[in-house]
Amino acid sequence: MSRTRKVYTTAFKTKLVLEVLKNEKTLDEIAIENDVLKKNLQNWQATFLANAEIAMEPAKAVKEYKEEIKELKNKNDEYAKTVGQITVENNWMRGKLKSLDLINKKTLIESKLNQLSISKQCKLISLNRSTLYRTKTINLKKEVLKNHIKKVHEEIPIYGAAKVHQQLLEDGVVVSLNTVEKYFKEAGYKAILAVRPVNTTTPIKEDKKYPYALRGLDITHANQVWSTDITYIKIAGGMVYLAAVIDWYSKAILSYRVSNTMDTSLVMDVLNEALIKYDKPEIFNTDQGSQYTSLIHTQTLKDKGIIISMDGKGRATDNIAIERFWRSAKCECIYLNEYHTIKELKVDLKDYMNFYNHKRFHQTLDYKKPMNVYYESLKINMQESNDLTKNVG
Repeated sequence: MSRTRKVYTTAFKTKLVLEVLKNEKTLDEIAIENDVLKKNLQNWQATFLANAEIAMEPAKAVKEYKEEIKELKNKNDEYAKTVGQITVENNWMRGKLKSLDLINKKTLIESKLNQLSISKQCKLISLNRSTLYRTKTINLKKEVLKNHIKKVHEEIPIYGAAKVHQQLLEDGVVVSLNTVEKYFKEAGYKAILAVRPVNTTTPIKEDKKYPYALRGLDITHANQVWSTDITYIKIAGGMVYLAAVIDWYSKAILSYRVSNTMDTSLVMDVLNEALIKYDKPEIFNTDQGSQYTSLIHTQTLKDKGIIISMDGKGRATDNIAIERFWRSAKCECIYLNEYHTIKELKVDLKDYMNFYNHKRFHQTLDYKKPMNVYYESLKINMQESNDLTKNVG
């Protein structure tokens, strides 16, 4: 077993050195009395005497150390800048080299380079060493497909293999999902997402609460159920709030608004905008937050003949459609960026809302796009209404 090394305090060592310097006892006596090694006493005494000048002229010593530290700091700053520049340049070059195809990578390897081994060269450009020693027939069709997958992934990094597959089909590329998943995995691609929990519900006890009207309801068409919610977004200057209205059937976002305050005007703005642009729903669902239980909000819905539905207390899943949208928006856009101003956030959200509504494949919609589904449903609703009118007439 190894012995635990004793640790002596500075005060203890100084005390013993001073005792040694008194010359009243031998080193052996002092060592035995204090349970230390004689060699330790000698070393401590030498260190003490070597630094005695500092004790006599501390200002001079401090000045010298400060000047030395300042000089070392300047040198360190220069080295840091140099290393930082080299690192940036190196990462850039390595990134470019890694993106080369197999043939071009092979031409870069120098077998007689003394400074770098072949293994190290292969590692730097992400080339499997075994490929140097075998001739492989390149499947041009496969390479074209891989490049197409790469292009989709770079343009829409939030897509996993299934949605990349849908994009390829839309682009006219006939390929199976299994093949896309295989190449997606080989390339090391992953959907870029991020998740953070939020909570914005602040109920007021005195306000009237309405029962949850969606339990067991079969959602069959657009404008049957809308719901809304507010979420936090952190920017450099503090916290801002995003409110939105979603159609449950199509998952389309009908209106949204960013504000630096979480008040009734925020929820009324998104509600009124949705009602003006898209008629009205049969049911409107919210949580029990004070903004939604306010008289102006509930009365607006009543005046339109809209059924009011509210989540059960503490049941965010009752408003699952908008909750899933928040997750998508944050994972695919908001948490991937840093915003210094509300203006920057609004510009980014405008682009994302357009992408989400009109370009993004939605798995629960059989990989259709929300606004396409919304308007298709409205056409069917209109046709059924016309047919019913004719039959009645």
